[in-house]
Amino acid sequence: MQFYKLIPHDTKINFVAKRWYTYTFSMIAVLVSILAFFFHGLNFGIDFRGGFVMEVRTQQEANLGELREKLTALNIGDVYLQEFGSNRDVLIRIPSSGESQAEQNVALEKVKGVLGDSVEYRKIEKIGPKIGSELVHDATLAVLISLCAILLYVWIRFEWQFAICGIIALAHDCIVLMGLYSVVHYFEFNVNSIVALLMTACYSIHDTVVIYDRIRENMRAYRNMTVAELLNKSTNETLSRSVLTSVTTVLSLLALCFFGGKVIFDFCFPILFGLTFGTFSSIFLSAPLLLVTGIRVDGKDIEIGLDKVK
Repeated sequence: MQFYKLIPHDTKINFVAKRWYTYTFSMIAVLVSILAFFFHGLNFGIDFRGGFVMEVRTQQEANLGELREKLTALNIGDVYLQEFGSNRDVLIRIPSSGESQAEQNVALEKVKGVLGDSVEYRKIEKIGPKIGSELVHDATLAVLISLCAILLYVWIRFEWQFAICGIIALAHDCIVLMGLYSVVHYFEFNVNSIVALLMTACYSIHDTVVIYDRIRENMRAYRNMTVAELLNKSTNETLSRSVLTSVTTVLSLLALCFFGGKVIFDFCFPILFGLTFGTFSSIFLSAPLLLVTGIRVDGKDIEIGLDKVK
C-alpha cells in the first residue's frame, strides 16, 4: 500500500507563509480574466448566437468523421455533428456568423450540397438571436443562484467566515475559467460551458468543505494553537486526499482529451482547467483567507495570532 502514498502522511508544508505568493498569482489570474472578458469577449456558440439545426437520416450508417471533415472544409464556422437515436440519424448544428439572412441561407445550401440527395431531411430549424439572449440570461441566473445556494449551505454548516472565504475561492475558479474562454477563442462558449462552470464550482466547494471540516475538528482538539498553525495542520492532514482525488480525475479527463476526439476535447479541457484551479484554490486560498476574516468555535472568536505567522 506504500505505492499509493503519493503524498506523505505527515507533511508540514507552511501554506500560510506562502499565502502572499498565492494571493498575488490569483489576483493576476482574475485580473487577466476580467480584462479579457471585457476587451476580447467570448466566442459564443450556436446556443447563444443562433444558427441552423438540421436533422437528417442517411441511407447507411453515418460516418461522422468523414462528414465533419467535408463540412469543416466549407469554412462556414464550427459545424457540430451528433448521432442521436439510430446510427443513421445525425443532428447538425450550423452556427450563425453574424452575416445577413441571405448569406446564412447560402451557408445552409452549401451544407445541403455536401450532404446530397441521398439523405432524408427530417427537420431544419433556425435558432434566432432572441433565443440566444434568453439562454444567456437563464444561464447567468442559474450560475448565480447556484453560488448563492452554496454560500447559504456553507454558512449554515459552518460560520459566516467560512462561507465568505469559500465563496471567494469559488468565484475565483469560475472567473478564471471564464478567462480561458475569453483568452482562447478556440473554445466556444455554449451550454457545455455552463456545465463546465457548475462542475468546477461543485468540485471546488467539495474540496473546500473537506478542509473546513478538518479545521473545525482541530479547533476543538487544539485550543492552544494559533490560527496559522491550525490552518497549516488541517490543510496538511487533508492534502493527500485532495491531491489523490484530483490526480485520479485529471487522469480520466486527460484520457478523454487525448483520445476522445475534437468534440470531447472541447468539452473536457475546460473542465480539466477548472478542476486544476479548483484544487489550487481549495488548498492555497480557502483556508489562508480565514486569517483575514477570523474564525469562531462554539460561538467565540479565536485570536488570529498574526505575530506568530511567518
